[in-house]
Amino acid sequence: MGSKTNASGHRARRPLSIFAVLGLCCFFYLLGAWQRSGSGKGDNLALKVNNLMTDCTVLPNLSFESHHNDVEIVEPAEPKAKEFKPCDVKYTDYTPCQEQDRAMTFPRENMIYRERHCPAEKEKLRCLIPAPEGYTTPFPWPKSRDYAYYANVPYKSLTVEKAVQNWVQFQGNVFKFPGGGTMFPHGADAYIDELASVIPIADGSVRTALDTGCGVASWGAYLLKRNVLAMSFAPKDNHEAQVQFALERGVPAVIGVLGTIHLPYPSRAFDMAQCSRCLIPWTSNEGMYLMEVDRVLRPGGYWILSGPPINWKTYYQTWKRSKEDLKAEQTKLEELAESLCWEKKYEKGDIAIWRKKINAKSCKRKSPNVCGLDNADDVWYQKMEVCKTPLPEVTSKNEVAGGELQKFPARLFAVPPRIAQGAIPGVTAESYQEDNKLWKKHVNAYKRMNKLIGTTRYRNVMDMNAGLGGFAAALESQKSWVMNVVPSIAENTLGVVYERGLIGIYHDW
Repeated sequence: MGSKTNASGHRARRPLSIFAVLGLCCFFYLLGAWQRSGSGKGDNLALKVNNLMTDCTVLPNLSFESHHNDVEIVEPAEPKAKEFKPCDVKYTDYTPCQEQDRAMTFPRENMIYRERHCPAEKEKLRCLIPAPEGYTTPFPWPKSRDYAYYANVPYKSLTVEKAVQNWVQFQGNVFKFPGGGTMFPHGADAYIDELASVIPIADGSVRTALDTGCGVASWGAYLLKRNVLAMSFAPKDNHEAQVQFALERGVPAVIGVLGTIHLPYPSRAFDMAQCSRCLIPWTSNEGMYLMEVDRVLRPGGYWILSGPPINWKTYYQTWKRSKEDLKAEQTKLEELAESLCWEKKYEKGDIAIWRKKINAKSCKRKSPNVCGLDNADDVWYQKMEVCKTPLPEVTSKNEVAGGELQKFPARLFAVPPRIAQGAIPGVTAESYQEDNKLWKKHVNAYKRMNKLIGTTRYRNVMDMNAGLGGFAAALESQKSWVMNVVPSIAENTLGVVYERGLIGIYHDW
């Protein structure tokens, strides 16, 4: 009985529920239609809001003056690429700041006219320097060390003036570089062998070298197979830019001269420096040029001189100078070297070698005037002074001033002393290692995109903003070398680059 009663109750309520739902639907439908007709209050409110948003006369005192600038809205347009046209063919050998005509307007005293003299803004070229007619891709390394196409460097004057010294020979359509030099007639290899009998070149102790007045840079060219990187420089003179031959050969070199401004390298940069009849007047200006070499020479580094006045007893007639003059010059040179605390290690035939002490405590001799304690690496376009650059302080006679370097190649990724000692703001040993990891990743990516990177196809490479030298370190191989450029307005990190066993230069783009 109970089940029948419940079933009849459910059947009674079902029609009522259906009618209630239908009634509600009709009510909301009529309400929506009434509001859409414009008679509803809700729609009147919405209309007022819309009017406020679109009708600026509703609030006449509203001002946007203090919040917005009157900036015209410009539709985005396709950027127009600026096209640089080729320069006149007469500019084939144009080198900014090294123009011969401009140079000749400056004094010749102390080689001022051979220093950098840059054009005014209105005189700067805005065109692309053309290659010489018939320019050909250079020979790959190591063949390029010995041969270069004449069309690429079309100058024969050196083949005539230096014919007996085996600098360069002209053969058909190429130049040949026999590896000779003014003071090493038996070749650069034999010359370097003699140096290596005194200087530990073979074990990685010597990695960076400086060649002053380099000619075609054969010394640097033949050091490369011994894993030594030489920064060679020579002025642009009546032989044109001799260093262009060096670069064509795939050898590091820059146009430069010891004149009145500092060399564009940091202090304590080079393990070894040499002058092979570079004709620099070392004893002039109270020894200022020798003091500049001392600045860039690392503590414990070596300086080599082969040329006047060394072996003057043999060459005084060839050099067209008197015995008395040359003897006095060598005496003065020896005195200057002693005052800089350089110890003479070797003199035989045409070669003399000195070694710089590892710190100031180990030097008992009277030193010349000491420069101020300002940043010894702030040298870009700074005048040289007659003073010795002070070495960093040490606590014992056996400590290397500025920090001892590991032998190459270990020093390439070891933490450089300048970083370990906190001399580079914001750079720590940890951030240095992270920088190395990042550059290894970047270089691997570059090689995937261009499989010729790391081959002999790209011999001379420039890093225009080198930082800590991470790119060059990741690319390091016998097949290529990197010129690490640290802009004068950037953080001064070039000392770190050299402590890693790499080379570079300050510059101002």
